[in-house]
Amino acid sequence: MDFDLSDEQRDIRDTARAFVTKELLPLEEEFLRSGMVRLPREQERTLQAKAREFGFWGMSTPEEYGGMALPALTQALIHIEVARTCVPFRFGGEADNILYAADAAQQEEYLKPTIEGRRLGCFALTEPGAGSDAAAIRTTARQDGGDWVINGQKTFISNGDDADYAIVIAVTDPERGARHGSTAFLVDRDAGWSSTPIPTMGSWHQPATLFFDQVRVPPGKVLGDVGAGFDLAKRWIGRGRHVISAHCVGIAERCLRMAVDYANLRETFGRAIGENQAVQWMIADSETELEAARWLALRAAWDVDRGADARHSVAMAKLFCCQMVGRVVDRALQIHGGMGYTKELPLEGWYRAVRAMRIFEGTDEIQRLILSRDLLRGFTRIGGHLA
Repeated sequence: MDFDLSDEQRDIRDTARAFVTKELLPLEEEFLRSGMVRLPREQERTLQAKAREFGFWGMSTPEEYGGMALPALTQALIHIEVARTCVPFRFGGEADNILYAADAAQQEEYLKPTIEGRRLGCFALTEPGAGSDAAAIRTTARQDGGDWVINGQKTFISNGDDADYAIVIAVTDPERGARHGSTAFLVDRDAGWSSTPIPTMGSWHQPATLFFDQVRVPPGKVLGDVGAGFDLAKRWIGRGRHVISAHCVGIAERCLRMAVDYANLRETFGRAIGENQAVQWMIADSETELEAARWLALRAAWDVDRGADARHSVAMAKLFCCQMVGRVVDRALQIHGGMGYTKELPLEGWYRAVRAMRIFEGTDEIQRLILSRDLLRGFTRIGGHLA
């Protein structure tokens, strides 16, 4: 069993690290001082263009659409590097995976402009009464003449306040329910829906609530088949869980590095605080948990790459990594004392922001449900091997 990275993986990781060091880390001080929630769109586009010069564009996008189609494991290595900075950055050239279900006309109107960065969409499934239980959605779409009329509300939608179109899952056959009677729609903002940002504990991620009141869309806006919306949604749900795991690893690595450096630098009572056993224990525990999380994240990505049923390993990775990063950030902040609590460092922001990772893209409880179900029903043998 060989745990070494290939030369190509190592080169890509090092290139990503160079991009972060040159283009993103220098922006941290201004980002923290200004209190920005996210980078201005134009600045982000400029950075995306620079990332493209480094060779990063459409990492998960198929090559026929101008993307790189990188393996999930390689993408995980890149996301670990990018997560080392508190400056929120999204690589360009990406689109929601269910947009590939679009027909030729829809690809020209939505998929290709999104990949090229000329349009920004959002995926609208979650509702006030339907979070983990996505089958409980109540937003409806009824036919009126040749059009569909959408009514309802979506909430906690990422990019919801910035997007110019939304991929909306709505119930089209109430008798069959959301699971078997929902449909996906491509709905332009100028069709009449509105949005309101949701202030959150972690200011670096600001979702939105979307409102649909008699929003009329033509039949050409149906994405995929009528009645197949829930199946499409399942293709989107969980697609980023192994990416989130890698992101947690990157944040934790940066926080632990900061903690170690500060423990060697900060002196109290005539000696570095790193000489105190209490601090040493926090550093040791953080390193141990981080190393375990790193291998869970990379194992999950490896399972995705080899075409295995990765639900089990991805669920373990997300559950453990999202909890791990919260503990590591907490210890790093504790080691920094009062300085860690200030906005001069990214620790307090990460302390708030990483709490959301245990909620979105599947809560801790959902991951535990997946894992226990797999074991109790014999889908997976103890040790993570498929039965």
